[in-house]
Amino acid sequence: MAGATVRVASVNVNGVRAAFRKGMGAWLDGRGVDILALQEVRAATEDLEQLLGPEWSVLHDAATAKGRAGVAIASREPAHIHRVAIGEEDFDTAGRWLEADFEIGGTVLTVVSAYVHSGEVGTPKQDDKFRFLDAMEARLPELTAHNPLAVVVGDLNVAHRRLDIRNWRGNQKASGFLPDERAYWDRIIGAEDDDRYNSGAGLGWVDVGRRAAGEVDGPYTWWSWRGQAFDNDTGWRIDYHLASPALGERVADYAVDKADSRDGRWSDHTPVVADYAL
Repeated sequence: MAGATVRVASVNVNGVRAAFRKGMGAWLDGRGVDILALQEVRAATEDLEQLLGPEWSVLHDAATAKGRAGVAIASREPAHIHRVAIGEEDFDTAGRWLEADFEIGGTVLTVVSAYVHSGEVGTPKQDDKFRFLDAMEARLPELTAHNPLAVVVGDLNVAHRRLDIRNWRGNQKASGFLPDERAYWDRIIGAEDDDRYNSGAGLGWVDVGRRAAGEVDGPYTWWSWRGQAFDNDTGWRIDYHLASPALGERVADYAVDKADSRDGRWSDHTPVVADYAL
């Protein structure tokens, strides 16, 4: 980790073995990432270690169901796992929440790789999504009590505002843009009409991507493989860096690494990358 700045990247790889076959390794080799958070790994720990190589230290929490979900955090220096589950004991969050503490130049940074359920309106899948969001909201104050410098990154499967989804009119009753889902973000980082929005409100966490982009459409982080969604930029912004209030003041840079073309994609999501000055 170079100097006092750490680069944290997050991406839903939609199967890490397939992502590497399609070119993820070339992106990673040229990006200078210190800490890499992955979602939808869909592979064994041994697969991750082989793909990333010996220069990476790998933490991995696989899903209970083989071939589903799975979150990981890879780093240049070893980390200490703090927690790998949230919520009630009878709620299966395996493969969806992984916390790690990193000591960098005497400063501790807590990184969470999170994969929120996609949900499906009117089904138990949506109930599970709300249970997970409840657990996440409850966990955030505990994280800042544990360490003021914390960041939750990953595929959080909620587009908070109209700016975060191209076809918002047609998705108002769809999972990912439901009013009750978006209300969690209102409580975590502030409501749409709150003039303090970009500096954090509610629980005080900062949506690093929205603060960096300002009041513009997107930049989106997920596009369906179907049709011309990518070419037409008909996407959703559902991949986040949510920084604790103290860490939010230390953001040095932020980028959405969108591929140049549809053929150049190695996942239906794109990496989101931020530098934090510690």
